[in-house]
Amino acid sequence: MRRHLPQLGGDDEENEINLTPMLDVVFIMLIFFIVTASFIKEVGLDVNRPDAPTTEVKPEDANILVVIDANDDIFIDRRLIDPRAVRANIERLHAENPQGSVVIQANKRSTNKMLVTVMDASRQAGVYSISIADSTG
Repeated sequence: MRRHLPQLGGDDEENEINLTPMLDVVFIMLIFFIVTASFIKEVGLDVNRPDAPTTEVKPEDANILVVIDANDDIFIDRRLIDPRAVRANIERLHAENPQGSVVIQANKRSTNKMLVTVMDASRQAGVYSISIADSTG
């Protein structure tokens, strides 16, 4: 019996994998997914939100601005205020605008004692919403 040896120098076409049919299938699947994705309706709820009432509040009237400068002087409404009169001024301004909060703008060189004094006066005036801002001056 004679054995046939495989030919070593055979056709190159038989040894290569033909990728053309696989690329055709990939492109057909891509087109299919693009076309079907545009027809899918996502399930969800339509929410009808109520309209918020529009209030005409001026930004400067919304909050009570208390400024403490580098010399520990207190200014409310651009007027120099004695530290003992801070509570009365905050009470008056809070009565005019009950939803307003107190914004304390303290200079970097001001003392913590003056900041705490203003915060305590604000709490004694009945305003517990206090924000602290840094003065750039």
